[in-house]
Amino acid sequence: MLSTGICTSSGALANVHERAFATLLGSALGDALGATVEFCTPSEIRDQYGVLRKIVGGGWLKLKAGEVTDDTEMSLCIARSLATVGWSPADIAERFAAWFKNWPLDVGNTCRRGIARYINHGTLAGPFNEGDAGNGAAMRVAPVALATLADSSLLERWAVEQGHITHNHPLSDAACVLIGRLIHLGCTGQPLERLQREAEVVVARFPTFRFSPFRGLSTAYVVDTMQTVLHYFLSTHSFEECLVATVNQGGDADTTGAIVGAIAGAYYGLAQLPRHWVRKLAPALVSEIGDLSGHLVERSPLGQGQPVVI
Repeated sequence: MLSTGICTSSGALANVHERAFATLLGSALGDALGATVEFCTPSEIRDQYGVLRKIVGGGWLKLKAGEVTDDTEMSLCIARSLATVGWSPADIAERFAAWFKNWPLDVGNTCRRGIARYINHGTLAGPFNEGDAGNGAAMRVAPVALATLADSSLLERWAVEQGHITHNHPLSDAACVLIGRLIHLGCTGQPLERLQREAEVVVARFPTFRFSPFRGLSTAYVVDTMQTVLHYFLSTHSFEECLVATVNQGGDADTTGAIVGAIAGAYYGLAQLPRHWVRKLAPALVSEIGDLSGHLVERSPLGQGQPVVI
């Protein structure tokens, strides 16, 4: 492992702040864009939209244009917790429970089961469950990545601990850590080849994540989710192209959109996020995301002066 020496200057750290903002904002944009076509097939999307390129709302949840779903809402629970009290799985679980009790529009079945377990029994992790290999933990890991910048070991521990509140499965764990690592690399300005190598290392350990050739499946199974995310992130050339290609695959499009939006936001940076998409989000949401991302970077090991180790 090599210390890059990056982010020791105020200018470099300012760039990280922008990329961190783009990470959380990109995730929300992917959620809002993809929710319109969640559970649709690619052919159904083509028949109705040609190519979905605009945030228009609707979908099975009948959302307003720019409205977000559980992907963003659960991420915000984690980000608010980290920014307020630091690392506390108990506080995160409490925020999940409060959110759940407020009748959100959508909650995935595994998240629902895990939050109900916490409410009823107070446990912060359930036992291994073969049914926990969904994408509900991976979709919300971006704030953890920002809060652990420059410390991969801390990322791995926190990413898995937040995941186990609702999902306890090695494939979910591996996806959470990989997404976090890609965000670390993107936020610190690493080239695309470095992010691809990181993905390939995980694919070597977990061959089921292999994304080439792409099988074209985009379900809530975390393997299908990660294959979709990795394929489109590594085969496109801009933030907008990446998100449009991903969500037009359909399936669990709000979650694939949210995950790839976080990774692409970190890599491409704030300037690449389409302004016409950002304007569709609630201004209060955009403002809070900006504030939270800043707090997370400042609290991170990187923000506290620890050098980046790649």
